[in-house]
Amino acid sequence: MSFVIAAPETVSLPVVGTADRFPIHRVYCVGRNYAAHAVEMGHDPDREPPFFFQKNPDNLYAGSEFPYPPATSDVHHEVELLVALKDGGVDIPLDRALDCVFGYGVAFDMTRRDLQAKAKDMGRPWEVGKAFEHSAPSSPIVPATAIGHPARGAIWLDVNGARRQTGDLAQMIWKVPEMISYLSGLFTLRPGDVILSGTPSGVGAVKRGDRLNAHVDGVGDFEVTVA
Repeated sequence: MSFVIAAPETVSLPVVGTADRFPIHRVYCVGRNYAAHAVEMGHDPDREPPFFFQKNPDNLYAGSEFPYPPATSDVHHEVELLVALKDGGVDIPLDRALDCVFGYGVAFDMTRRDLQAKAKDMGRPWEVGKAFEHSAPSSPIVPATAIGHPARGAIWLDVNGARRQTGDLAQMIWKVPEMISYLSGLFTLRPGDVILSGTPSGVGAVKRGDRLNAHVDGVGDFEVTVA
């Protein structure tokens, strides 16, 4: 097969304990999936169910630096559990959803909050605030065969050694099997798809030089410096 331009490289993340890599197909993000975060963003979690938006596959990368992006003065941190799928399909039943999971990671959904706020005010999509280059630094993937499927345990983020975000996976409004089953009713899920499962309360601004240390019980730690 001949392409008129060079084909882009496959975006991938390393897999813990192996030399293999996990290829990225699509990235689905769950909005307002922790009640306290929904409240801090001005919404009522009892009346407004979680929703989904997308980042681009190449927004994910395994690196120790987050380059401060252009066109913004208000970039926020959001720590999330990353769910990596090895299988997919349409209308996946809840009792089969976890069979689709290859493994888990720790990720950041970095957000240009000022641009996102403008988009919200104008009723426009969020991509300008969410889907910019390097917006999703991610840890290596830990296979579910090694750790199982974490459903409870601490998720937190420190900035320069001070705790900013803290929660528990059990506080997610929609659990991992429910996310997978629901998404498969909207899209055809495929191997290589990734779900960022929402962030607990405490999101806030970062500046150049800040050191972000994220943790998810049973999955691990991940540290990034804002450059």
